[in-house]
Amino acid sequence: MKANKVPDFTLSYIFVFTELLLKVRSINLMKSKSGENRTEHHTNRYHGDDFVIRRGQNFQLWITLSRPFNPNTDKLHLELKTGPLPTVSKETHVIIPLVEALEGNRWEAAVVAQDDKRLNLSVNSSPSAVIGRYQLTVETNCANGPASFTADPANDIYMLFNPWCEGDTVFMDSEDVRQEYVLNDVGRIYYGTENQIGARTWNYGQFDNGILAACLYILEKSGTLPSGWGDSVNVVRIISAMVNSPDDQGVLEGNWSGDYSGGTSPTAWSGSVEILKAYHKNKGSPVKYGQCWVFAGVVTTVLRCLGIPCRPVTNFNSAHDTDVSLTTDVYLDENLEPIDHLNADSIWNFHVWNDCWMARPDLPPGNGGWQAVDATPQETSQGSYRCGPASLAAVRNGQVYLKYDCPFVFAEKNANGTFTQIYSEKKTVGHYISTKAVGSDERNDITDLYKYPEGIPEQNAHTDIITDHQPLSKKFFINHSATFFNVMFFAMFLDTETALDWSLEYKDYKDQLVDQAALMLTLSGRVRETQQVQATQFSFRLRTPDLIIKASKTAHQENTALLIRRLCNR
Repeated sequence: MKANKVPDFTLSYIFVFTELLLKVRSINLMKSKSGENRTEHHTNRYHGDDFVIRRGQNFQLWITLSRPFNPNTDKLHLELKTGPLPTVSKETHVIIPLVEALEGNRWEAAVVAQDDKRLNLSVNSSPSAVIGRYQLTVETNCANGPASFTADPANDIYMLFNPWCEGDTVFMDSEDVRQEYVLNDVGRIYYGTENQIGARTWNYGQFDNGILAACLYILEKSGTLPSGWGDSVNVVRIISAMVNSPDDQGVLEGNWSGDYSGGTSPTAWSGSVEILKAYHKNKGSPVKYGQCWVFAGVVTTVLRCLGIPCRPVTNFNSAHDTDVSLTTDVYLDENLEPIDHLNADSIWNFHVWNDCWMARPDLPPGNGGWQAVDATPQETSQGSYRCGPASLAAVRNGQVYLKYDCPFVFAEKNANGTFTQIYSEKKTVGHYISTKAVGSDERNDITDLYKYPEGIPEQNAHTDIITDHQPLSKKFFINHSATFFNVMFFAMFLDTETALDWSLEYKDYKDQLVDQAALMLTLSGRVRETQQVQATQFSFRLRTPDLIIKASKTAHQENTALLIRRLCNR
C-alpha cells in the first residue's frame, strides 16, 4: 500500500429513537348507538354522534398511546371539566384516578385490557355527578416528565341523570315506569271539564336531534352555577322557572287573550321539538305562545331529556289561590255581580302541571317519590315565576309548611274562609287528576296521590261564595268564566219566581269564542221566606265536531298519516 493512499471504507450509522414521554395519540369513546356504552346507558335513541351517558354507571373507552403503557413506571389519569370556571371543590373539575380494582359509586378508572400501545379503560362515575357537557383530557406522567392530551370537542361527554342507578336521587325501581316516564317520547295531555275530558297527543321528542343541546342551553341561560346541576331538586326548580318567560326570558311566552297575532296559537302546537329548537336557534328569545298544557309538555320533554322521570298531570276544577289562604273566594255585591278588584282567586276548568320523580333528602323521611312542578306563570316563588318541586306526600297530608311551594299546590286541588259568607260549595276543586297510564293510551286517575277521599274533614275541598251586603235579590245569571282562559263574558239577568226554562243559542256567543272555548254557568238565588241564599257554578266545554278522514294507500301514505295525526291533535 502506498503511504499516501487513503483506504476505501464505508461508515454506517444506526440511530435508535426512543419515546421519552408517554403521550396520548387518540381516544375512542365507543360512541356507536348500537355499542355497549349507549345501549347499557339507555341513550342509544338520542340522535347525533354525541357521547351521551348516565351518571353512576360504568362506561368503556380505548386510549392509544405513543408507546406501550408500563404500570410500574407510568402514571395516567382522566380529567373532566364543565362550566365556565371548573373547580375541583365544586365538582365541576373531576380528576379520575387509575385504580387497580373498581369499587363503584365514585369516579374511578381501571385498565381492563391492553393491546400493545392501546389501553381499554373501564370508568365509573359518581351517582351524584353534575350533569351537563364535560371536556375530556388525559394526563400522563413517567420518569421523563408529564404530558397532556388536549381536549377535543369530539370527545366531549354529555352526562345525564340516571333513573336506572340506585344511588341516583331519580332512581325508579320499575322498568315499565322508566320506559314510560323517561323513554317514551309521545304521550297524551288531558283537557276540558271533569264531565267532558278530552285528550291531545303530544310529541315530546326528547331524543330528537338538537333537543339535548337546547335543554342544556336552557340551564346555561338560567345563569345558575353548574355546580348546582347535580341536585335534581335544584335542576327541576330551574326548569320550572325557565320554561316561562315573564322574568327571565324563558322558553315560552304565555298568552290567554285570544289574540295570537305575532305568534302561534297555543292550540296549534302538537309537540315540544319545534318550540325548543326555535328558542335555541333564536338565542333565548321566548317563543310565542303557550298556555298550561304547552308549558307542561315542554317541561316533560326537558326533564325526560335530562334523565328525570316526568309526566304531565291535568287537574279538573283547579283552584288558583293568590293569597295563600288555602281557599278560593268569589266576591259578589248585593246584586250578585262580581267584585272584580277582590276576585283575584279563580277556578280553572282544567289546569296542567307536571309530576317528576326523585328522592327528597332535604325533607323529612317519607316525602320522596312524585313531586309536583308547575311552569305556568301564576305566582312567584323566591322571586321567580316557578312552582315546586312539591312533595305529593306532603301535599296529600296537608304539610303546607314544607318546601317547595306546597301551600300553592295544596290549594290547587283543595280549597277550604272573612266577609259575610253566604254559601260554601264543597267538593268543587281537584277532580279527576289525570295522566297517561303506563304502557297504554288510557287515562290514569291519580287523584288519590294528591288528596284523601272527599269526606275526611281536614281534606274537604270547597269554594267560598261571599258577598259584602244583605239582603240579596233572587237572580240567575251567566257570568265571566273563571277558567283563566277568558272564554266568555256576557250576562243575562232574569227576575223570576218560577222554574227556569232557558236556552243559549250559538248566535249569542259565537263572537266571543276563542281557543279552548268553555262556558261557566253561575246560578244563584235567595229564598224569600227564609232569606237563604244558594249559589253554584258549572263549567262545560264546547266540543268540536268529529273529524272523519278516509285515506287510501298511495305513494304519499306516510305524509297522509302525518296530516291525519296533526289534524287529530287540533
